[in-house]
Amino acid sequence: MDAVVFTASIFLLNILHMSNINYKLLVFYVLLSGQFFSSCSLSKTQEVQESGNPVFDGWYADPEGVVFDNRYWIFPTYSAPFEQQLFLDAFSSSDLVSWKKHSKILSVENVSWLKKALWAPSIIYANKKYYLYFSANDVHEGEIGGIGVAVADSPEGPFKDALGKPLINEIINGAQPIDQFVFKDDDGSYYMYYGGWGHCNMMKLGDDLLHIIPFEDGSFYKEVTPENYVEGPFMLKHRGKYYFMWSEGDWTGPDYCVAYAIADSPFGPFKRIGKILEQDKSIATGAGHHSVIKGLKDDEWYIVYHRHPLNEKDGNARVVCIERMFFDDEGYIKPVKMTFKGVKTSRLTLSR
Repeated sequence: MDAVVFTASIFLLNILHMSNINYKLLVFYVLLSGQFFSSCSLSKTQEVQESGNPVFDGWYADPEGVVFDNRYWIFPTYSAPFEQQLFLDAFSSSDLVSWKKHSKILSVENVSWLKKALWAPSIIYANKKYYLYFSANDVHEGEIGGIGVAVADSPEGPFKDALGKPLINEIINGAQPIDQFVFKDDDGSYYMYYGGWGHCNMMKLGDDLLHIIPFEDGSFYKEVTPENYVEGPFMLKHRGKYYFMWSEGDWTGPDYCVAYAIADSPFGPFKRIGKILEQDKSIATGAGHHSVIKGLKDDEWYIVYHRHPLNEKDGNARVVCIERMFFDDEGYIKPVKMTFKGVKTSRLTLSR
């Protein structure tokens, strides 16, 4: 019984005693009521111990999930027609359940060359700054657009374009300059993986994270495209192995999915192992363009992704969801099952 119910019970008992009313029966009623309300309160608390899917309202896609300052962050694409994609929102949480929206952390006002299609943010903390990489303009040959970088003092922005132009504008090795992901290796090297149109390149960033530096062989770009790759590359390192992940299929269709490879080097070769996340016709379709968050425990991993609700036909009708991700004893990623429940609450005590 909570304090409010207990206090009310004592108050009623005093009144009833003074009034010569048969209070024993009413005491039983009050106690029973207290138990009922306490049970309701407990049930309500239990209900919010899971994130639910989607994890927040609105049409969003291409989520990057990270941890900064003991908070979980998700940086997604605003899912709308290209001409309306002129800003990025972010969301943060202390427990994976309750999410706070940070509106327009980057917008057209701070990127002079942005005209449309602001996509697929990727963010990293370095040099006491936050570097937000983004794709813009759905660039084709001879057009201005591609991958840019904006900088801020806080993950909630405001971010400002650091270069005044794209970091990557050219189409190299057939890869459209979109869907960038920045990976920091254990030796301090920063690599960017990017590419659409079925091709993926990697390159190395300088310590300022604002320019490209050559590899040891003098080259600036290396194609690392695995079998069936379409877009949305992601890299993580687990127990000394490099797990390269990507999306396959048409992003507007039901067969969009996530596959992966394992390698001994960040350069690959990346031999496709198989899919780990795909549609469930009883829940949602088009599950893809993901990222992975590492929790506090050694085996605590979360996959953040977007999917299409079953009743939606518009390709832009995408929502951000989260599930647990597990490795088996041999180091392979187990297939991820989509849910409506999402994940259980998990608080952080990590530093950056």
